[in-house]
Amino acid sequence: MDYKFFLGIGVAVAIIFAGAAVYTGFTRHVPADSPVRDTLYQVSTIDALMQGVYDGNVTVGDLKKYGDFGIGTFDKLDGEMIVLDGRVWHAKSDGTVTPATDQETTPFATVTYFDTDIRQTTTDRAMNYSEFTTAMAAKIPSQNMIYAVKIHDTFPSVTVRAIPAQEPPYPTLTDAAKEQKVYTYTNVTGTVVGFYTPVFLKGLNAQGYHLHFLADDHLRGGHILDMIVPASSTVQYDVTPEFTMALPTSGAFAGTNLTADLSGALAAVEQ
Repeated sequence: MDYKFFLGIGVAVAIIFAGAAVYTGFTRHVPADSPVRDTLYQVSTIDALMQGVYDGNVTVGDLKKYGDFGIGTFDKLDGEMIVLDGRVWHAKSDGTVTPATDQETTPFATVTYFDTDIRQTTTDRAMNYSEFTTAMAAKIPSQNMIYAVKIHDTFPSVTVRAIPAQEPPYPTLTDAAKEQKVYTYTNVTGTVVGFYTPVFLKGLNAQGYHLHFLADDHLRGGHILDMIVPASSTVQYDVTPEFTMALPTSGAFAGTNLTADLSGALAAVEQ
């Protein structure tokens, strides 16, 4: 696929409501040439999550209808979600990783069908997370597009976190993150799963790279705080020019003030 084709396409945004009949319009088995495969499907907004909108409103079973690759969290902010090859994994604050059931719910997640459009090679030296994001931002064809991002390699070091389930009245994400549990894995083979999101989607999703990790043994994983990316690693990008969002129709979302600029606080929570 010629990625240059996508550079002239604006991001098409369709906002639908969680629980609406439109869910039945998608199936798990999407043809390879379907435009749905190039859509980022998102549950709620990152700013709502920042302000404590943690009640799950979309089931894992429904989420899988919209993609086989992605990231998110679970009801009550209970741990980290990794979606890889059509399977959904739940990385918990106790350090365990388990398959998620179709009945579990999410208050925030992003998924798509992953099809590699671009392959880029990292530099000829190992890089930490900050160095990686800076170097690779310069290699993507446009910083105004959404990309699904995948790296499979053996990493000298990966540091991940997971936040334990919260109880109402829910704290902000900044406060909830103070309870996060952090784990560092060394010489671990696995997959980095996530997205690069443009700055103009500020308030809807995290700006730049937002990445999770799942080890090949499916026993370790979480939200990446730092990592060492080996020299000359292959980074796969899926250009994703369409964006569909499902907004909660019940719970705290409707009454949450989403006018403040929370990008600074989000950046601190992410890293």
